[in-house]
Amino acid sequence: MSGDNGLDVVIFGATSFAGRLVAEYLVHHAPKGTRIALAGRSAEKLATVQAHLGPEAAKWPVLVADVNDSRSLEEMANAARVVATTVGPYRTNGINLVEACVNAGTHYADLTGEVLFIRESIDRFHDLAARKGVRIVHSCGFDSIPSDLGALLLHHAATAESEGDLQDTTLVVKAFRGAVSGGTVASMKLHLDELGNDAKSRKIASDPYALSPDRSEEPDLGDESDLLGVEYERDLQTWVAPFVMAGINTRVVRRSNALKGWAYGRRFRYREVTDCGRGPAGAMKAAALAAALGSAVGGLSFRPSRVLLDRVLPKPGTGPDEKARRSGRFALEVHTRTSTGVRYFARIAAKGDPGYAATSVMLGESALCLALDDNLPDATGVLTPATAMGMALTERLRAAGQTFTTTRVS
Repeated sequence: MSGDNGLDVVIFGATSFAGRLVAEYLVHHAPKGTRIALAGRSAEKLATVQAHLGPEAAKWPVLVADVNDSRSLEEMANAARVVATTVGPYRTNGINLVEACVNAGTHYADLTGEVLFIRESIDRFHDLAARKGVRIVHSCGFDSIPSDLGALLLHHAATAESEGDLQDTTLVVKAFRGAVSGGTVASMKLHLDELGNDAKSRKIASDPYALSPDRSEEPDLGDESDLLGVEYERDLQTWVAPFVMAGINTRVVRRSNALKGWAYGRRFRYREVTDCGRGPAGAMKAAALAAALGSAVGGLSFRPSRVLLDRVLPKPGTGPDEKARRSGRFALEVHTRTSTGVRYFARIAAKGDPGYAATSVMLGESALCLALDDNLPDATGVLTPATAMGMALTERLRAAGQTFTTTRVS
């Protein structure tokens, strides 16, 4: 456990679009007496954000820190129990902060969806963080908290009823209304550049067990690649298409299973898809969505088309207005069949734009959970939301108005 370093939570990147939303959430929802600070590289911009947050935030300290200034990162990490960062792309802007937090004995949470960054974080810092009692928790937003906690809920439901291990498990996107963030686009472009230039990176990113603590110990369950085209899901009787976040979420969930000693099961197969409906209309919708996603990835992979896309895609630090954020929503179902043949599904849903409104709640509650809760799982190192916070975070998010339920089907 990290020591009491004066502050409970530091929001690093508080002047970014996502950082401001997290700060706004904590102003209204952090327990009275929680010691919070705003951090970023511009004191002037931080002061502007602080003024916008109102009188409650007027007493919050302001810390100046820069991802390229190791000493400033060390000072920030040493000042807090938890650093929650929205400064991406994390592959270029995150690893020095992870190092500073591990060295300081300070917990860390971020919003990354970058497999290569998490793999580097694991390789460099998992063992040291585990020895020092530090929780480094990646992917504490829409990717990958719903996926990770959804699988955990199913595991708890099956275990409580002695219905064996989880086996074929599929997350299905039932509803999604929201915008793609500028930060996500920047991370995607960096990721695609790395894949285009480095065969080793391509191999890591394409591995379904890319984030495994020990790849040699993972089961061989056949093809577990992410869905790229159109498929008819027979159990659910619907047409499905790819889900853009499956590439990160599936790997996080598989890491959780391995870190928990394969508690979900040694034959746990996990994938994520988008529900497009039944009949010919569903098939056409699935085909159109698969084609659109393929075109988007292809367009970002080639520089001539990227130049054109950059004119219309959101820029880092920008995002939808408050009305658009309020009108967003998501609803996911995670279906599983256990080793005894029983079927369950978990439902995870929330109001608000998934990548902004819902994500700010998730990161804000993750930071509070790491800083304030004493009922966390007995795990340290480079972790996942399920292994670092588990049901403690689930209860927090339920209390914040998000839906996390499980149902026995048969």
